Amino acid sequence: MLLQLHNLACGYQQQRVVQGLDLQLNAGDIGCLLGSSGCGKTTTLRAIAGFEPVHEGQIVLAGQVISSRGFTLAPEKRRIGMVFQDYALFPHLSVADNVAFGIRHHPRLSRVVEQMLELVNLGALGKRHPHELSGGQQQRVALARALAPEPQLLLMDEPFSNLDGELRRRLSLEVRDILKARGTSAILVTHDQEEAFAVSDHVGVFKEGRLEQWDTPYNLYHRPATPYVASFVGQGYFVRGRLIDGELVQSELGTLRVNGSDAGVAGTSVDVLLRPDDIAFAPDSPLKASVTGKTFQGAATLYRLQLPSGTPLQALFPSHADLRAGDEAGIRVAAERLAVFAAQEHVPAV
Repeated sequence: MLLQLHNLACGYQQQRVVQGLDLQLNAGDIGCLLGSSGCGKTTTLRAIAGFEPVHEGQIVLAGQVISSRGFTLAPEKRRIGMVFQDYALFPHLSVADNVAFGIRHHPRLSRVVEQMLELVNLGALGKRHPHELSGGQQQRVALARALAPEPQLLLMDEPFSNLDGELRRRLSLEVRDILKARGTSAILVTHDQEEAFAVSDHVGVFKEGRLEQWDTPYNLYHRPATPYVASFVGQGYFVRGRLIDGELVQSELGTLRVNGSDAGVAGTSVDVLLRPDDIAFAPDSPLKASVTGKTFQGAATLYRLQLPSGTPLQALFPSHADLRAGDEAGIRVAAERLAVFAAQEHVPAV
């Protein structure tokens, strides 16, 4: 286990932003802290880096306590690399000199810098200055500079937020490949779910300073631990039903199989989570829904549907199923198991 946060509380001065945080990151894994603005994810990253003190609990890196109440190991002694949102490159230094900045006394300095630039596909640009590079190239320089000292852990604070959509997606995958090739452990902070899922092995969803769930992207999407995670991650709707037993729910969509439920005893009212990919287009199905709108997405179309009871749904249908608002669509539930929660006062759209 490389990184462990035990019952962590941290913040600014006397204000606690994060409370009761527990998570673990294995060596070689990439984790992500995901959440809306102000939820505590950047505060947590800064505490790991040593920029903010710990009010309660502790941070352990490679078996060493690096932060606890009343103790903060200096950031430069932690062997932690940092990639900032604004790149933080030195404008008066060349690309090569930026990469060399943190390892100036390395006995093989030139060779290491050359290897780092080749790693991030900038081998021919070492003599240029940051203003002569694109945003994506500047971020690669920042990554190379952070990796050059061979940190135990790399922290990345919204590293792709200044890039446009397509470049952002492409560079995030490149960075994952680079980190995996080197076996570098990392934690990324972002509010972009697509980015979090594409890059990370584990993702933590934050809500108001508390970690709701630390899990794989698959489990966050298909097996959310709380209604908040279900509503924050992805798209979908809750459908009301009644428990038949711990694994079956009776609903207007028929009998649904759910993940083992602690939502109540037989007869209890529950809410079942349905994602767009859980609903399949089935023209011959006796179960019908009205089309209320659609968004064309190329290979598939996202349809907004309404059941006879008025319950809304979303569904991904193949794009050749060209339905229009007001049409009736035959549907079926394609998922083998669904997430279920105790019924909420209001059944919110996700």
